[in-house]
Amino acid sequence: MQRMDRSLPHRRYNPLTDEWILVSPQRATRPWLGAVEKLAQARRPEYDPACYLCPGNTRANGAVNPPYTGVYVFDNDFPALLETPRAAPGVEESSAQSPILRSQLETGVCRVICFSPRHDLTLAELPVAQIRAVVDAWAAQCEELGARDDIAYIQLFENKGEMMGASNPHPHGQLWATRHIPTEIAKETRGQLNYLLGRRNCDGQPAGLPLLLDYLALERTAGERIIFENAHFVCLVPFWAIWPFETMILPKRHVRRIVELTEPERDALADALKRLTTRYDNLFEVAFPYTMGVHQAPYDGEPHEEWQMHLHFYPPLLRSATVRKFMVGYELLAQPQRDLTPEQAAERLRGLSEARFA
Repeated sequence: MQRMDRSLPHRRYNPLTDEWILVSPQRATRPWLGAVEKLAQARRPEYDPACYLCPGNTRANGAVNPPYTGVYVFDNDFPALLETPRAAPGVEESSAQSPILRSQLETGVCRVICFSPRHDLTLAELPVAQIRAVVDAWAAQCEELGARDDIAYIQLFENKGEMMGASNPHPHGQLWATRHIPTEIAKETRGQLNYLLGRRNCDGQPAGLPLLLDYLALERTAGERIIFENAHFVCLVPFWAIWPFETMILPKRHVRRIVELTEPERDALADALKRLTTRYDNLFEVAFPYTMGVHQAPYDGEPHEEWQMHLHFYPPLLRSATVRKFMVGYELLAQPQRDLTPEQAAERLRGLSEARFA
């Protein structure tokens, strides 16, 4: 079979979400006269008396942070979800006036996870041991909330930088645990389940490995989209990546949820997070903005053997520290599009130092 010329416009399929993206490499050199973002502010202090997240400070709702020295987790003061709905008497949990007009009551938990007491350090600047403490906190939260019968999914994520809507520069992430399975997770569940069910043995039972383990084997053979790997994880640019320098971190063995990681695997995940975020910072020599999230199997009581845990990084920067990718026009109305090929992005990230700003 003849290999397609990747310098020409082409489409790529994402089996996780059953969606296509458009790749237009010839547009990468077009002149840019659009928006130019402001560079991040100068170096922040180790402690900011005006920061709601620093140890010992008073938050907006009057609560006082303890003098924490490691990872600090608390219930979000302004949550998007409520554990106890405040609906008026008689309000139904589910409304189905017609097949078109439907709604459901959503309950859940929103928490803030401060990565460090230091106001001035991002994941890229934290020591690996402190990142390991973050991984442990993620797992502990999932173990606690995943045992509840009113929680079906737990989304761990970080928005880094003003460009990604972070309301506070103190290094932190969030956790939203919901009663229902969110849209993106439902799509990834269908994609992985359809793949596994499509590989049946003579008894009609699913056979073979989950989708993302088979995909990882293909990527490790090809090598061109791999950025680095350690003993237990691989960091790569997905074949179907949408954002210019989008990446995934994948376990090498079948792991459905973060709570299943062994001690060595937790160490390896902390190492991978440090190495990737450092490379990101080195790309344009700036505290690199991104949205990062852990995708894992739902906590709905089902085994979900189709699922493979993974991490997504969605960074917006395209050409420099001040020029970002916008998802507008065709992207909003038709399908996602990118100019830089995933292979080109991987090559650039692979060539960067793992010493920050070296």
